Amino acid sequence: MSARGYGLTQGLDLAMPYEKNISPVGWYVGTYLIRFIEMDAKHNDDPEARFLSWENTVIVKADSLSKAYDKVVKIAKTATRPYRGGEAGIPVRWVFEGVTELLPIYEHLEDGSEIAWAEHKPRKLKSLKKLVRGRKEFKQ
Repeated sequence: MSARGYGLTQGLDLAMPYEKNISPVGWYVGTYLIRFIEMDAKHNDDPEARFLSWENTVIVKADSLSKAYDKVVKIAKTATRPYRGGEAGIPVRWVFEGVTELLPIYEHLEDGSEIAWAEHKPRKLKSLKKLVRGRKEFKQ
């Protein structure tokens, strides 16, 4: 359950009807999947082949979930232009595979605003503790 379910709806007009698929503040968080290919490789369409992939998460301003989806797709496709990679200048590109997540943001954007949440099935405490990482583990 999100913080919204616990009454943490900072600065929202609570008289406004609640619709879980519509952001009351006009913002959505979307994640898209892209994979890296060498354009001349023979296995690019092989469903069993392995590819380097990225999931990128963005926020978009939109009037609806549908318009937010379109914006996420447009943003993702800007990352798919072919280019020459590496010292050999091999033709490569990122291929847009699709949107993997799209959620309305329910709070005004400010420091500490909740923008996404995930509910997990009940797990043992020791399993929950394995999900948590220390400060130094976030450095890239």
